Amino acid sequence: MSAPLLTQIVLACLLGGVLSVAAAALVMFGLPRKWLGFTVSFSTGLLLATATLHLLPEALETGLTPREVFPLLLGGILAFFILEKYALWRHAHAGTDPDAHQGDLQCDDHTHGHHHHHGAAGSQGETLSILVGDGFHNFTDGLLIAAAFLADPVLGWGTTAAIIAHEVPQEAGDFAILLAAGWKRGRALLWNGVSSLTAVAGGIIGYFALDNARDWIPYIITVTAASFLYIAIADLMPRLKRETHSVGWHGLLLAAGILVVVLGNGHSH
Repeated sequence: MSAPLLTQIVLACLLGGVLSVAAAALVMFGLPRKWLGFTVSFSTGLLLATATLHLLPEALETGLTPREVFPLLLGGILAFFILEKYALWRHAHAGTDPDAHQGDLQCDDHTHGHHHHHGAAGSQGETLSILVGDGFHNFTDGLLIAAAFLADPVLGWGTTAAIIAHEVPQEAGDFAILLAAGWKRGRALLWNGVSSLTAVAGGIIGYFALDNARDWIPYIITVTAASFLYIAIADLMPRLKRETHSVGWHGLLLAAGILVVVLGNGHSH
C-alpha cells in the first residue's frame, strides 16, 4: 500500500471532523436556523445517492453477489435501529434550536431515541455521555472512511463528503445540549473538536487492519450503505416532512445532493 493513501485517509478524517464542527458552530452561533434545515435537505440527497449509487454498486463490483449484499443491507438497517433504540449508537439530531441555550432546550421530535430529557440538560453525566458517544461515532466514521478509500479513493472522498454533511445537524444538536448545560461557547467548540479527532484514530486503525483483510472491505462498504440509508430514512426525512417554509429550496437542495453524487460517480474508477 502507498503512503499517499494513508495521508488521504487522515486528511479526510480531519476534514470530516473540523468542517462538520465548524459548520455546526456557525449555525449555532450566528447563522439563521433555516440554514440547518437546508443542510438536512442536502444531506438527505447526498446520503441516499451515496448509498445507492456509490457504495452498493461498489460492494457488488468487488465480489459480493446480490444474495449476499441485500440480506446484509437489511440486517445492517435493523441493527442500527436496535443499537439506537438501546442508546448504544446515537445519531438522532436532538435539540438543534440555536436559541436552546437561552434556557429552553427545544425538542421537536419525539419519534427518535433522544439522548436528553427535559429538565436534565445540565447534568454532568449527560454532557459526558454526549462527548463519549460523539467520540465513538466519529471513530466508527473513520473506519468507514478507511474502508471506502481502500476500495477506491474516489469512493473515499464521496463517503467523506456524505459524512461531513450529515454530521452538521448532529453537531449542532450537541452544541445546543452543551450550551444548555451552562458550557461557554469556546469550551463547547473545543471539546466537540477534540471528540471529532477520534475519526483520525479510526481511519488509521481501519487502514492497517483492512489492508491485511481486503475480503472484508465489501462487507464494510455494505454496512456503511446501511447506516447512510438508516440515517436518511429514519432521521433526516422525517425532519424534512415537518418543514413548512422554503419548501422549494429544500427540494432543490435535496436534488443538489443527489446531483453531486451522480456527477462524482461519472469519475469513479
